[in-house]
Amino acid sequence: MPLSEDQKRTINRLSAKIRSDARHLGRLNLYYNAEQVIRHIGMAVQPELRDFTTIVNIPRIVVDEPTLRQNVRGFYRAGDSTREDSALREAYEANNLASELPILQTEQKIFGRAYASVGANPDDPEHPLITVEDPRAFGVDVDQVSRKITAAARLYRDDENRATVGTLYERGMTVHIQRGRNGWEVADREDPVDEHGLGVVPIVGFINRRRAGSWTGLTEMADAITKADTVARIITNMSVAADTLALPHRWASGLSKEDFIDSKTGKPLPVFEAYMSAIMATANPEAKFGSFTTANLDNFHKAVDAILSWAAAEYGLPLRYMGQQTVNPAAEGAIRADESRLIGRVERMNRADGDALAWVMDLYERFRTGEWGPRNSIRVLWHDPATPTLSQIADAAMKMRAD
Repeated sequence: MPLSEDQKRTINRLSAKIRSDARHLGRLNLYYNAEQVIRHIGMAVQPELRDFTTIVNIPRIVVDEPTLRQNVRGFYRAGDSTREDSALREAYEANNLASELPILQTEQKIFGRAYASVGANPDDPEHPLITVEDPRAFGVDVDQVSRKITAAARLYRDDENRATVGTLYERGMTVHIQRGRNGWEVADREDPVDEHGLGVVPIVGFINRRRAGSWTGLTEMADAITKADTVARIITNMSVAADTLALPHRWASGLSKEDFIDSKTGKPLPVFEAYMSAIMATANPEAKFGSFTTANLDNFHKAVDAILSWAAAEYGLPLRYMGQQTVNPAAEGAIRADESRLIGRVERMNRADGDALAWVMDLYERFRTGEWGPRNSIRVLWHDPATPTLSQIADAAMKMRAD
């Protein structure tokens, strides 16, 4: 079946969204990978200084630390919180979500949003597919009233066939598409159209730091990017200074050219040899020697420490996560208090992500059973995001035994 004019307009609109976001999302990806271009006073780092460039990857720290604490414990149905739902646990394991969800959560924090798609599994109809999608290849339309996705497109480059291909998701069907000579068309493949008749788009958005009326989200790295650039510039300058001042600069006065002649060969000494040894002593009574005071690099250290402390304060991270170590490690009883803001941030993330993940499981059950279950009936249980200590584990064991 050919694409309708409405479908073509939808694809063009969503394709334009993807292109307009490409540069911004590409820049965020570079920062997470520590591949950003460092500039000094508006100019790129000179080629001879690039070997000194050092990146302290603050953006990766602020993305990975909360993600490491977001661990799903299980699923249950509303009204029955005493036991885990076995069908949803099976869905979790069949789709390898233990390893896929951290990818989704990482993408969400890097780019401000991530998406999961749900679809039929022709190889195993009892276990529909839950797929983590690349937000850089995704464009969506969201209805501001219902707050639901009304259309979505995933586009990517097929290098083998040298063509742009993708998938159009609508409320009644999913269509595999490709860009031909005359524009967008249905892809030339087996079963290119899935008329699922769900009435909803089988795409779920996971939005980071969502604001009212906004569905693009905000990267978790927003406050860390400029700090990472500043720290990189400071450390680069420190590396250049340390290399330049590795040896103290010496001076000498009252010497003549004859003092730089090798007494054995009668030839002038090489400059480096003269600098290192030959001018340490001379028979000239008028000669004087000295050295310039080497630079103190403490100002670099203090500046870096201050910026890392600001980043820790903004993200609620313990200072030790930013390399601000004390002589003694944190006492066991103080660890949870030290991490209280980080724990609170993760719990807030879990509430938002739990709602989205529950909707993913609703779609999964619809594909599996062919019927919608009670709406908003699935709940997600998360492991405690706090660092477990021996005293907490022992205390919990004692209380469970007492009960």
